[in-house]
Amino acid sequence: MSIIKLKVLDRDGRTLAAAPPGESVTLVYGGCYQPGDWIALESDGTELFCQIQLEDSMPPAVVYLPDGSLQYHIPPAEDRSNYSPKSFTGPVHVLQARVLEKAELQTRRNLALNPYDGHDSTGFFPHAKANIETRGEAVFAARNAIDGVFVNWSHGKWPYQSWGINQDPNAEFRLDFGRPVLVDELRLTLRADFPHDSWWEEGTVIFSDGSRETLRLEKAGTPQAFPIEPRKVESLILKDLKKAPDLSPFPALTQLEVYGTEIFDKETI
Repeated sequence: MSIIKLKVLDRDGRTLAAAPPGESVTLVYGGCYQPGDWIALESDGTELFCQIQLEDSMPPAVVYLPDGSLQYHIPPAEDRSNYSPKSFTGPVHVLQARVLEKAELQTRRNLALNPYDGHDSTGFFPHAKANIETRGEAVFAARNAIDGVFVNWSHGKWPYQSWGINQDPNAEFRLDFGRPVLVDELRLTLRADFPHDSWWEEGTVIFSDGSRETLRLEKAGTPQAFPIEPRKVESLILKDLKKAPDLSPFPALTQLEVYGTEIFDKETI
């Protein structure tokens, strides 16, 4: 098992707090986050799977670190509207991380889930990005669609964040897993603030193996499941989104789930 280290650093790279290294670590940071502060996880290995909880008001998540390290930048206070008002505030923060054993990773799960994803966070997967995010606002960022929050009967700041496409029919959403995985089902939860919202009647998913699936969607606020033929992929793109012919110009995506399992063709942990 790899040994990991967890640290909080300031914008100049100075260490503010560090946890003793181990296979499972907990760090208590007694300070208020300042602009530019960030979190680092380091290890003595590569191709690492960890369960992380980098903010005690947010749930833990399973992430993959190809190089064995990650950098997580604390979202600035003025650009944190897609997080709980409790997140990253106050004078005490508990951070946790542990290395996962292979046996813990063999169950089928949502491989897309990562509430710690973001534009500036690097070194870990899954990771979402899009060619369009409405007005560049945090409440419409791509990462919102993999954060595990399914509250979709309104729109705007947390807990109603979503991926917004700024009314652009050429909008595309990309999800990278960072390694080959075996996927067998997609689930889309559309934002359902009707009648403010519209919805998509169809979308196409193109997988990194060259295969594709056309998804027929309905006007619904519940997750819409699409079982697919299992395939080994490293990424996918959701595109060619066809809006329903209603009066609203605002379709949006609350959650994308991708169910499947890890592939261990070689030793990865």
